[in-house]
Amino acid sequence: MTLLKEEMEDEDRDKWIVWFDGASNVLGHRVRAILVTPDDQCIPFTTSLGFDCTNNMAGYEACALGNQAEIDFKVKVLKVYGDSALVIHKLRREWETRDHKLIPYQAYIKKLTKFFDDVSFHHIPREENQMVDALASLASMFQLTPHEDLSYIEFRCRGKPAHCYLIEEEQDGKPWYFDIKQYIEDKEYPWEASNNDKRTL
Repeated sequence: MTLLKEEMEDEDRDKWIVWFDGASNVLGHRVRAILVTPDDQCIPFTTSLGFDCTNNMAGYEACALGNQAEIDFKVKVLKVYGDSALVIHKLRREWETRDHKLIPYQAYIKKLTKFFDDVSFHHIPREENQMVDALASLASMFQLTPHEDLSYIEFRCRGKPAHCYLIEEEQDGKPWYFDIKQYIEDKEYPWEASNNDKRTL
């Protein structure tokens, strides 16, 4: 993570996005956030909470997790997306906060927003928050001891198979399908073929 932050120091930081989600249920209390960089890299974070909390508290914890990560990256302009209508509308000051458990969260996230030149909060449907939901499943699959973190997890989408550039690179200079073609035409196995190679062919 530190290396990525160093690489991003000279890049435009005006297009960062954070997606967040939190859940409190029988599986435990989990929060997760995804940072999207200016060049569309996704950086996932997931945290298990070791204390009892409500769903709304978990939502605030998730939002704080994403904002704290963005502060570490020295982001100045940020768009925050979450599927919790309560959290988003209260952060936008469209709804009043009366729950004494949530008031400190409201104040804390307001304090975090001072690190940004501009931050906006946007509500999205749950079906558009699939990546952070997947991180919730990941967080519920294992137990961590207090103060223990797993190494940074990187998610990528590959458009081509990893081996695609190796297909034509045969040591004898012949194409990968040479032995198959020879067997079809002449019914002959390569002279160095083992019994297993012959069965495969």
